[in-house]
Amino acid sequence: MSIKTEEISSLIKKQLEGYQDDLAAEEVGTVTYIGDGIARATGLENAMANELLQFSNGSYGMALNLETNDVGIIILGDFDEIREGDQVKRTGRIMEVPVGDAMIGRVVNSLGQPVDGLGAIKTDKTRPIEFKAPGVMQRKSVSEPLQTGLKAIDALVPIGRGQRELIIGDRKTGKTSIAIDTILNQKDQNMICVYVAIGQKDSTVRAQVETLKKYGAMDYTIVLTAGPSEPAPMLYIAPYAGAAMGEEFMYNGKHVLIVYDDLSKQATSYRELSLLLRRPPGREAYPGDIFYTHSRLLERAAKLSDKL
Repeated sequence: MSIKTEEISSLIKKQLEGYQDDLAAEEVGTVTYIGDGIARATGLENAMANELLQFSNGSYGMALNLETNDVGIIILGDFDEIREGDQVKRTGRIMEVPVGDAMIGRVVNSLGQPVDGLGAIKTDKTRPIEFKAPGVMQRKSVSEPLQTGLKAIDALVPIGRGQRELIIGDRKTGKTSIAIDTILNQKDQNMICVYVAIGQKDSTVRAQVETLKKYGAMDYTIVLTAGPSEPAPMLYIAPYAGAAMGEEFMYNGKHVLIVYDDLSKQATSYRELSLLLRRPPGREAYPGDIFYTHSRLLERAAKLSDKL
């Protein structure tokens, strides 16, 4: 029996060509502290800001503090089953939420998951919750009016599309009513509305959704809710998630009205997270970057230039 070296070499070449390297390197860290909706982990040296991290029990978190020796993580959802010593690994993805036309008419939480009992949302589009605001040259002057339906506002202090407007007042003076009335007035106005309820009671949000349904406003509205019983991280990311959902329509040439109700509760949740992560407190215990937290959110709203 003779061995042909040519056949052997050709077989070896075929085996090498068909070889697939299934090895994948994962950066895994260890949880050193867990409690009050946050965790600390060591070993994640290359973690990115706002990166999605996965714990060994399947829960997810977002990297918020990148320090020399450890990473401060806000936990998105239930943290009761996470223990010190558990593993946490990088996903390599920035925190994202589902977006698109399938979201219209639905009530979702801060992660874009439905909470209205109408089944899963079928969309394959996602956007990062943090996104750079349009620059000066990407914007154009506010020239197109947005009718609120309230004569006093439309006549004395008219609002334009692309404008940011603060509704300020004492408790129970009708701030939310102005926002809801404005959403109702956008019917047949070629406008997509996003209502972000931050820290509002579930019964209150339910009543507002019923009002929107009664007048047919849910046909062009997305409701995002983060209730007071949810962990602070869910309240903190709620407005950013709402902004991402609105940006999907804005960058596709549509008009969007987004209502944050209200940002003071988001600021309170951010203060709580910052103190737990041991960031230096400032006035009234708010962190030094509290103004940047809101400015980078509000600057994402714009009247985009026609050249884009």
